[in-house]
Amino acid sequence: MENINIPNKYIKELLLHNDKYLSKIFNKEEYSNFIKATENISAKDNFKESVSAFVLLYAAHIKKQFQKTDHNYSEKLYGFISNNDSKVKIYWGDCYKFLKQLPSESINLMITSPPYYNARDYSQWPDLNNYLEEMKTIITESYRVLDNNRVFVFNVGDIFDNDNLTVKSIWGKRRLPLGAYFIKIFEDCGFTFVDDFIWDKGEVQSERHKNGQTPYPFYEYPMNSYEHILIFHKHRLDHTKYPCPVCGSLNVSKNSQPEIGLQSWECKNSGCTARSKGNRGKRYSLKSIMTQNEYLRKENTISEELIKKWRKDIIKFSPVIKINSKGENKLGHTAPFPEDIPEMAIKFYSYKGDIVLDPFAGSFTTAISAVKLGRIGIGCELRKDLFEKAIKNNILRKSLLFEEYND
Repeated sequence: MENINIPNKYIKELLLHNDKYLSKIFNKEEYSNFIKATENISAKDNFKESVSAFVLLYAAHIKKQFQKTDHNYSEKLYGFISNNDSKVKIYWGDCYKFLKQLPSESINLMITSPPYYNARDYSQWPDLNNYLEEMKTIITESYRVLDNNRVFVFNVGDIFDNDNLTVKSIWGKRRLPLGAYFIKIFEDCGFTFVDDFIWDKGEVQSERHKNGQTPYPFYEYPMNSYEHILIFHKHRLDHTKYPCPVCGSLNVSKNSQPEIGLQSWECKNSGCTARSKGNRGKRYSLKSIMTQNEYLRKENTISEELIKKWRKDIIKFSPVIKINSKGENKLGHTAPFPEDIPEMAIKFYSYKGDIVLDPFAGSFTTAISAVKLGRIGIGCELRKDLFEKAIKNNILRKSLLFEEYND
């Protein structure tokens, strides 16, 4: 170790200090690759910045190590989605097949609004259970590919329809609380439910709910004018040691679990400058290493205006107006997504350069928003036959380019 040629003197010191830990955590090939990667850390005369770069590089190599235990994935597909070329990435095909081909924890943020149960002619299921089972299969695979300590933002509305489980006639129609069903599914798949923003869509246009001819008890029901924007966290319990974000030492011990599935650590390095008066070391987790990194924060400050807009868990903004004065669908898609939702989700739950995926991309608003905000934006669309022209036109209308992957 003493003979390694590392331009940054602080990085060399960290490698020497952590040698006995690193040689146990990595095998010889992994350790050699890690040392080689540290050579690319700039030789800035700044200890704090060097520690930050060292810790993030270490975390990236731990992820590579974890992904090796995964099933085989498509290097071609992963190369396609991870290439940050400022183009919207279109995957034509089934989203479940897409997810199955990705390495574990390779997506940094997921945002979507799923196809609602039997709400469109092109998305039909025999019954509600069949629909929810298919959605659970996709959400299970989403948990695997979403990066650890990251977020899935899921927009869904409750609908009025027949679940086709007992009565199949028109008399079987009822309010189906999809939001409640999906919360249970997500938690069964390992996610933690965190928040539910209620999207107030404004005044309803229909008069059907007023029942003016029967102004009597048991005849009055409200028209639905809201949808859920559900926030889920993924915390896969990881017992891997991570370096102290202050001194970069791997001389650490387990601490508490501040959230379900989230392991924290305490620095035991006596030379760390963050020791308390009671001689306690810095306490941190893999999540706090990311969220409290001042260099990541500098490039990702959220505006006061956006924070104020989403301050309450009931928020009002209009849905997308897709039908023009001639009665034509100007967007070419029956379920367009308002930009307000991906704008909030991307700025609140990702960093520039992150990979943002919408598995049910629709009009590709999420992927478009991601690219505009300096992320990698990708969406999956099964029905190329129906929506190819509309999707491409929508992307071009936003002055962006696209590239395609056909499965």
